Amino acid sequence: MIGYVTIGTADLAKSGAFYDALLGTIGATRFMEEPNYFIAWAKASGEASLGVALPFNKEAATVGNGTMVAIALENQEQVKAFYNKALELGGTCEGEVGFRPQDAESGFYAGYFRDLDGNKLNAFCMVEAN
Repeated sequence: MIGYVTIGTADLAKSGAFYDALLGTIGATRFMEEPNYFIAWAKASGEASLGVALPFNKEAATVGNGTMVAIALENQEQVKAFYNKALELGGTCEGEVGFRPQDAESGFYAGYFRDLDGNKLNAFCMVEAN
């Protein structure tokens, strides 16, 4: 249902490098770019994509309160690796990797972080009970 999500950035080059490295870990690459304005990544043509942009109105990029982008992954190992890569690249922790609720042993498994501009993202997968 979702075609793409765009989040704001104050520094397109810096944000581009962050997402090149982070999204590259799951096979996503740049597929669209407008110099000095916008970059988008996807895993394949026609799939949902993530973009970063300098705000069109030329005002400061701000973080939406309650706004979050969720990156769907296949398993717990991918979630851990993606979350750790985000922190390695300078992102900040917004909730360590684990099940939600925390005492669950299956279901929703996620790690939350903020990118270099303060945008909140998470990496998640669904884990079936054994």
